[in-house]
Amino acid sequence: MEATSTVAVDRLERRKARTRAALVGAAQRFLADGRVTAPVLEITQAADVGMGSFYNHFSSKEELFDAAVDEALEALGAYLDTLTVGMADPVEKFTQSFRLAGRLFRAEPNLGRVVVNSSAAQAITTGRGLAPRSLRDIGEAVRTGRFDVEDTELALALVAGTLVALGRVLLDQPDRDAEEAVDRTAVRVLRALGVHADAAVALVDRPLPDTENVSAATVLVAES
Repeated sequence: MEATSTVAVDRLERRKARTRAALVGAAQRFLADGRVTAPVLEITQAADVGMGSFYNHFSSKEELFDAAVDEALEALGAYLDTLTVGMADPVEKFTQSFRLAGRLFRAEPNLGRVVVNSSAAQAITTGRGLAPRSLRDIGEAVRTGRFDVEDTELALALVAGTLVALGRVLLDQPDRDAEEAVDRTAVRVLRALGVHADAAVALVDRPLPDTENVSAATVLVAES
């Protein structure tokens, strides 16, 4: 009897997880399309779940959208961690992460639209995703004298705001050379953080990690 009960509980938890994932995926698609005013009913229909199931997981549409952005940012952060795992230098890790994240606006445009259609504020303040990773690298670079920054949280605001604005430009201007735009912006960000011009250029000129064997599937936002 106990084994049967355990199986039933596990099945229920898996079903709940699938429902939550369906709702988050639908919310990400709505965010990618800029449809942030869509009613809850429309979102649940897109997720193929009932209205009652929605309120078993989220108290409001705003809470769902926050979760959708938070999970997209966390997946992106985990993806970047995979590509920079062997880097000991916080400045190199920061630079490579910024350049890789910038390129993903073109490589994964649905993910990019989720980020730019949410807000730079959420990218800065969330406790998961890119913010804590960037804050970690900025703080370590300051402690080792590599960045000249008085307030690491203001530095994070500058970086996050720049990245979101850059993403908007790349999504709105498909003919623009994305790699050149990202790298030029990375140099400017490094300069703003106190890195000498020549050193900033040298950092951005370094080859990026090989992404061919690292799946970006975890950061994909499902197609509508």
